[in-house]
Amino acid sequence: MASITSNSPDQTRELGRKLGRLLQPGDLLCLQGDLGAGKTTFTQGLAEGWGSVDSVSSPTFVMVNLYRAQDGTPLYHMDAYRIESLPEAAQIGIDDMLAEGALILEWPERIEALLPTERIWMTLTHISETERQVEISAHGTRPETLIQGIGNW
Repeated sequence: MASITSNSPDQTRELGRKLGRLLQPGDLLCLQGDLGAGKTTFTQGLAEGWGSVDSVSSPTFVMVNLYRAQDGTPLYHMDAYRIESLPEAAQIGIDDMLAEGALILEWPERIEALLPTERIWMTLTHISETERQVEISAHGTRPETLIQGIGNW
């Protein structure tokens, strides 16, 4: 497990950009953290690193946002906060999203039983107005490689 302190929204976005450049279809990134912890800020950087020109917003009300890389490869941004049950979550098509592109999942703990075991799990914690603590754990060979790829912070 890696622990990173971000001292500004720009640093949080830069961490996202670094990881976004490395993502490939099939990669699952789980973002856990309270409201205001920096999940959307991180995802803005990640989508930019992915090569998306789409603007990033929290998918709380629409459940899934789609950002496309310049080559058309999708990056899905899903929010499980409003999902009421595992059967409801199963109908969303997580496996289909991962077959086509990468998936960023907010509030993953609500549907963890349905998720592939190979994933990156990030917990973002609000420390102060600008500071966030980011705990990153990799589960599987590919996620380990991704975490190593973001290098020194």
